[in-house]
Amino acid sequence: MDCIFCKIIKGEIPSYTIYEDDLITVFLDINPSTNGDCLIVTKEHYENFLDIPEDLINHIHKISIKIYSILKEKLNIDGITLIQNNFYGQDIKHYHVHLTPRYKNDKLTHSYNKEDLLELKKIFEKIKSA
Repeated sequence: MDCIFCKIIKGEIPSYTIYEDDLITVFLDINPSTNGDCLIVTKEHYENFLDIPEDLINHIHKISIKIYSILKEKLNIDGITLIQNNFYGQDIKHYHVHLTPRYKNDKLTHSYNKEDLLELKKIFEKIKSA
């Protein structure tokens, strides 16, 4: 398998690992958006959120809280954004969660095309439970 995250986990590619256990590895993102930007990566290769076991998702959530506390204490962050991409937008096809520290003046934005958005009522009608 030619997965960059699998290579990092095996030690074939160096990383700045800040946490590790039997199930996951957390390392600094080599292309950070803010200081302390890191990735939680499963040690076993799962492609996306449809493949990963629920108990592992729960473990990742618990570790996200632990990493947040570390970043808050050591880097004095003001908040955190968690991002997990699947399919379109997922550059590396290995399940991972981005933990992006937020700072009051970080200028990090979530841009989108407002002109393409439908009215909320139309969206609701399309997706509401039957």
